[in-house]
Amino acid sequence: MNVFLPTIDRMAFLFSFIIIGYLLVRLRILDVSAAGVLSKLENKVFLPAMVMGTFLTSFTPERLGSSWWYFLAGFGFFVVAMPVGIFFAHRCVKEAYLRRIYTYGLVFSNFSFMGNAVVSAVFPELFAEYLIFTLPLWIMIQLWAVPALLIGSDGEKPGIKQSLKSLANPMLIGMVIGMVLGLTGLPLPTFVKSIVTDAGACMSPVAMLLTGITVAGIDISEMLKIRSIWEATLIRLILFPLVGLGLLFLLPFPEALEICIMCALAMPLGLNTVVIPAAYGRNTSQAAGMALVSHMLSCFTIPFVFLLLQFVI
Repeated sequence: MNVFLPTIDRMAFLFSFIIIGYLLVRLRILDVSAAGVLSKLENKVFLPAMVMGTFLTSFTPERLGSSWWYFLAGFGFFVVAMPVGIFFAHRCVKEAYLRRIYTYGLVFSNFSFMGNAVVSAVFPELFAEYLIFTLPLWIMIQLWAVPALLIGSDGEKPGIKQSLKSLANPMLIGMVIGMVLGLTGLPLPTFVKSIVTDAGACMSPVAMLLTGITVAGIDISEMLKIRSIWEATLIRLILFPLVGLGLLFLLPFPEALEICIMCALAMPLGLNTVVIPAAYGRNTSQAAGMALVSHMLSCFTIPFVFLLLQFVI
């Protein structure tokens, strides 16, 4: 498996869109508020289209038998990641609100926007499995992470009913539709297939533009001075992937599952720590700093993680 050069090429492509988004704001062509529009397009149109298109072509009866294994493995991944993330977050910061923010970032990487973009380009044949593997992470974000960590105790906490309702999001709906069409083989009009394919192709560039626009709204020089941001970034991008590689070397997991695990481990700190607290009027400066530093460094660490992965699987 030779993925080092393709990964570097893809990361350069993605990082270029991060820079474009950053410059659009810094040159005052766009306002930081454009991130809200792009986020809605990404979550409600482009990502669901890409997910639907992937399952439409990949979720066949032959793959159905192994799907439960990836879903179960995703829950196992969370069970391990949660206490580890909480432990390291307590070592990074002491203030309660920041501790919750750091906990989210260390438990959940940017396995969606960045992860989907990388996996769909470098491991397209495993993208359906990766989506199933990360589905439990989405579930736990809605049921636990958002209400307990990002909204916290001093905001209005969504109840269980509201959390369960939020699971019926466009991405999950697109996945279910794609599963049904993939399993049944029902034909779609050509123009509908084109809509799904072309909209899905926008997912990766728009996700990276969103990242660049988001981090453009912070003071980079001040963020680089905060030690805990560097600590969390190095834990997320270096320590976790290296430990993961060591465990995979010792444990006999299937190759496809090992790739899914490492893709989730190698991604930078997520953007939800910026977007969701901001909607509740919270201070997101350190969260934005973590997003900025981790996304910049991930362009170099992700290719090397995949290079090391070749010697493990």
